[in-house]
Amino acid sequence: MRSSRRHPLLVPVLLCALAVLAARPGDDDQPAAGISAQVARLYQDAALATQQYEAGRREADAQRARAQQVEAQLDGERREIARLHEDLGRIARAQYRSGGGIPMAARIILADSPEDLMRDQHVFSQADLAVGNALGRSHRAEVRLAGDEAKAASAWRTLEKRNAELAELKQGIQRRLDEARGQLQGQADASVAAGSCRGAVRLDQPPDRVTEPWVAPVEPVELSAGFGSGGSRWANRHTGQDFAVPIGTPVRAAGAGRVVRVSCGGAFGIEIVIEHPGGYYTQYAHLAAVTVDQGERVTTAQWIAQSGTTGNSTGPHLHFEVRVTPDMGSAVDPVPWLAQRGVPLG
Repeated sequence: MRSSRRHPLLVPVLLCALAVLAARPGDDDQPAAGISAQVARLYQDAALATQQYEAGRREADAQRARAQQVEAQLDGERREIARLHEDLGRIARAQYRSGGGIPMAARIILADSPEDLMRDQHVFSQADLAVGNALGRSHRAEVRLAGDEAKAASAWRTLEKRNAELAELKQGIQRRLDEARGQLQGQADASVAAGSCRGAVRLDQPPDRVTEPWVAPVEPVELSAGFGSGGSRWANRHTGQDFAVPIGTPVRAAGAGRVVRVSCGGAFGIEIVIEHPGGYYTQYAHLAAVTVDQGERVTTAQWIAQSGTTGNSTGPHLHFEVRVTPDMGSAVDPVPWLAQRGVPLG
């Protein structure tokens, strides 16, 4: 029997939740929503799937402990059966040595007196009773062990099936997301080539749970090229902080302010610049789509765009700058700037 400790348990509620995700309409079912909305929706689906996996891992820890207890119980039952078999062998050998195999007629003839015959008969009756009891205990233990092993095997088969179903659902979401990312980037490249932005794509905003005045522009945070780094991609030093994120990742306003620029084309591809109170500006570049218009006011953590790889970009990422003017050449290092405002990125 294979031990149920080899793979984590994924409880049925996870499959139910992901089944709902997999059953949601595909790209052809919501043409009016646009590819940007589909990417955003799929990102939410993927995020929910990740949460379900985390819940599954926590349940797996508990399941492994339970599996160890069951395995220990089965080992105990096997040892008990082995002990009972040893008892049977010992009783059988004792009967043989004491003449337990002699027929009753021979015992009567060989008995020295009626009292000896009765005493011998009592001993042999007790021995027969011990054998019967031992056989009964052994049989019951074997039946119990067989039942427990059957239950464990059934649980293992169910676990394998759930794992396979969950993996298939996850892969389906990922395939749809990859396809939608490709379409989104294709539309962005066409806009940049034409030098004309498609305009704001209105997406359903996430629930407003942010209470801090400043946040990181994407989450989770994975820094790549830093401020002031050199390389063949830039004429001078790097003027911002790059975040390594896949195409279509929601981009958030780092703080409240007003959108002063939405543009397409050039080295930054599709970009947004926001003016914040206090005289600072933030720039978000190499985008695949924007969800705000120039002149619009935004709140902290509001989705303002989707990341991409437009303009002078070698791969999907968000280029983020903090400036003292809305234009190039006035950038400051974003990492310590955000850290001073309660947003550590390291």
